[in-house]
Amino acid sequence: MGLLDSVVGMLGSQQRGSAAGGELLNVVVSMLANGSAQGGLGGLVEKLQRGGLGEVVASWISTGPNMPINGDQLGQALGPDVLSQIAQQLGVSRGDAANQLSQVLPRVVDKLTPDGSMPEEGLGSMAEILGRFR
Repeated sequence: MGLLDSVVGMLGSQQRGSAAGGELLNVVVSMLANGSAQGGLGGLVEKLQRGGLGEVVASWISTGPNMPINGDQLGQALGPDVLSQIAQQLGVSRGDAANQLSQVLPRVVDKLTPDGSMPEEGLGSMAEILGRFR
């Protein structure tokens, strides 16, 4: 089963109010893409580190197990403006957006950093990142 199938399956098992798997994946990929408003993977990692989640995000990148994160932690680190934009894109509340992101973001970052380190050039464009899910 591919990562996209895993994300969609996970979201399908969640309660009502969840964004469609493709929408959520697009939001996550757009956050991680080079040139994104979030600064790509490096910018996101930096933001999470500043939010006190450095050890957590480092576990997603490393080859070991991923440490969990909850929606509240992620929402605080991302900030209300970013979370509001994401919630609007997904058509859900900020709390729902944060909770959904907290389930998907660790998996996606982990899968996009299989060698356990940050890519020097970033992850590339949205199209390049989405191509890795095929």
